[in-house]
Amino acid sequence: MEKLIEALRNNTQGQVILPQDHGYDKARAIYNAMIDKRPAIILKCKDKEDVVQMVKIARENNLEVSVRSGGHNGAGLSLVNDGLVIDLSEMKSIKINPSEKTALVEPGNTLHDLDKATHEHGLALPVGINGTTGVAGLTLGGGLGYLSRKGGLAIDNLLEAEVVLASGELVTANATSHPDLFWALRGGGGNFGVVTSFTFNLLPIKNVYAGPMFWPLEQAEEVMKFYDKITKNATNDLYGFFAFLTVPPAEPFPEHLHMKKVCGIVWCYTGDMEKAAEVFDPIRAFGPPILDFVTELPMPALNGMFDELYPPGYQWYWKGNYFDELTDECIQEHIKHGSQLPTMFSTMHLYPIDGKVHETAQEDTAWANRGARWAQVIVGVSPDPAEADKITKWSRDYNEAMKPYALGGGYVNFMMQDDQARVKESYGVNFDRLRKIKKKYDPDNFFHMNQNIKPE
Repeated sequence: MEKLIEALRNNTQGQVILPQDHGYDKARAIYNAMIDKRPAIILKCKDKEDVVQMVKIARENNLEVSVRSGGHNGAGLSLVNDGLVIDLSEMKSIKINPSEKTALVEPGNTLHDLDKATHEHGLALPVGINGTTGVAGLTLGGGLGYLSRKGGLAIDNLLEAEVVLASGELVTANATSHPDLFWALRGGGGNFGVVTSFTFNLLPIKNVYAGPMFWPLEQAEEVMKFYDKITKNATNDLYGFFAFLTVPPAEPFPEHLHMKKVCGIVWCYTGDMEKAAEVFDPIRAFGPPILDFVTELPMPALNGMFDELYPPGYQWYWKGNYFDELTDECIQEHIKHGSQLPTMFSTMHLYPIDGKVHETAQEDTAWANRGARWAQVIVGVSPDPAEADKITKWSRDYNEAMKPYALGGGYVNFMMQDDQARVKESYGVNFDRLRKIKKKYDPDNFFHMNQNIKPE
């Protein structure tokens, strides 16, 4: 071990962190406090050359590795017990080309970092819901968010990636260089290498007309049917995700709603701001809502709206499904479980993935769910470790009840470590091709701390 540590210190610029070091517990902490893993070594990489050296040294010493960027992976797959963590969190360069409307982004950036950099130029990347989410992991799993109906997934806006392969070789993947690898990276997760930079196409979006509307839980059936109908017929400028939630007991929420279980829709309209009120007239007429915080906002304000409610260090348990339609029976099951939120922080969201997302063919990227209208996430959340079992049971029960109505599989970024059996189903018709590409670029399954695709 001493020779290994010496090799890392001599061949990399990054900080080597060991279990006995001050700061080790902070370095191994990730967003989901339900995960408690103890790596043998963590190295905070400074640049891509550090990543190359780490991969080579790990292979030479037969060490198991994991890759951490934003630390937001719900399943905790960014950490590995007794192995080596390739920590990319300090690789945070962002270079915006305003004339080309592109961004070169290193993997340590969060959505908050990227939003801040792009917003200055009146640009945005279709990615994410929370500002604390890491850009890298979210993108590699697909990358859905408020701008999905308008601009597609994050992977639909990925132009190029620089990747350290399992061999230690550094390559560029795009439409003409390693095109098979580029195809696999767009949805295939961390299976194929360590991405050290992403080049994205950006959309000319600065402000949006957006925010939450709440309705009484008793109206959930009507709201879900209304939501289904209005989003089905809307232009791609209108996005809204449906949620079951508990109103937080804090400003800016009115006191008479504190701790009430409600259903809601968080809207995002990207069209002409002068027409926004007209677009929302029929939405406001429905119900009407008991809370309406929809107004013109900077895009970063929308993406960071819930960050304070969900700081790092809470217990999380995720499950997810895809849906094409909300039948009467499906809606009743949603209401049954959504009305039994086990904690104030637990929730269920239905994220639209139609619109522009459907304009990319199923076989054009590894992400194989182009026919679905929604990606569901069920999240049991609590600041209290004593409630871990309670939130886990609720999430599992809800997920099990949804299976008869779901399309099969789930968004890999919404999976836990016990979801490995769902990986094949989640990639559907693209799974066999992914296994072939995995065999080509990582035949020994060196990168397996992920929602793993085993080599053919």
